[in-house]
Amino acid sequence: MAFRAYLVERNDDGSVNRSLTTLEPEQLHDGEVTIKVEWSSVNYKDALATIPNGGVARVSPLVPGVDLAGTVVASTDPGISTGEPVIAHAYDLGVSHHGGFAELARVPASWVVPMPDGLTARDAMAIGTAGYTSALSIERLESRGLQPGDGPVLVTGATGGVGSTAVAMLAARGYEVVGSTGKHEEHAYLRELGAAGVLDRSETVADSGRALERERWAAAVDCVGGATLAYVLRTLRYGAAVAASGNTGGRELHTTVFPFILRGVDLIGIDSVNTPIDRRRAVWRRLATDLRPPHLEDSIAREVALDDVGAVLDDIRDGRVRGRVVVRVGDGGG
Repeated sequence: MAFRAYLVERNDDGSVNRSLTTLEPEQLHDGEVTIKVEWSSVNYKDALATIPNGGVARVSPLVPGVDLAGTVVASTDPGISTGEPVIAHAYDLGVSHHGGFAELARVPASWVVPMPDGLTARDAMAIGTAGYTSALSIERLESRGLQPGDGPVLVTGATGGVGSTAVAMLAARGYEVVGSTGKHEEHAYLRELGAAGVLDRSETVADSGRALERERWAAAVDCVGGATLAYVLRTLRYGAAVAASGNTGGRELHTTVFPFILRGVDLIGIDSVNTPIDRRRAVWRRLATDLRPPHLEDSIAREVALDDVGAVLDDIRDGRVRGRVVVRVGDGGG
């Protein structure tokens, strides 16, 4: 049966066409599990997948959408049953494999996360890849030994999807959180999320001739990279760690060995794209329990229908959205 999908096609001249269209099931990519998509979400990565030279889309045509949640309507995998509510995100979804901006999706069984008890499909998409990345960052830091009371934890890029969720999660777990942002008008927002303090981004990107600076942070969640990550490394306390997941501040890192060999700090890379599925499922179970983001409903900036995805992608790309955007793809029953 035909289904609606938001499709992006690359032209020979490098331009792209974006349209809400109709596809047939045989046009889906390979996979053992077919899902009736009920909810998706809009991420910055999705916006990049829909523009020329965005550096994300690897095939054409492509249904974008790196996140989806819905119900299994067909499965050839014995571990996944028809009628089961599920989540799928990252891997090649919305990059080289048709993603969540369609009423139907087909994915490998190794990408499928059973919906944890306590979450609806809409909840899962309010969390999405951004919330998953935040949870994975906190899990890695805590497994290394970080505890509330150890001292201030810095979150950079704190008004973004990953950063804002990390601020809220950490504050809810009892940490003293400091959020870094260049948006002065968002200071009150960060304090509403639970930040005990706000650091201006200008301090984190300022040139420094020093290999090490005053020890400040018991840990950090860095969503920016570049000069900001270099700042974090030279200001971590002895034996502290930073969980790094972003590169909006640049992919190059100019630092020295001194934070590592004189203060024993750790740089923990957070890969939310290719996390092994067993670990991914375990983190999602925690996202339904002790790592569930507080005020989840309040984190939703907009709820839109599939028809409105194009306009929201432009807003996300141009920085006009704060918070999560969830997409009601199907009947929205979850």
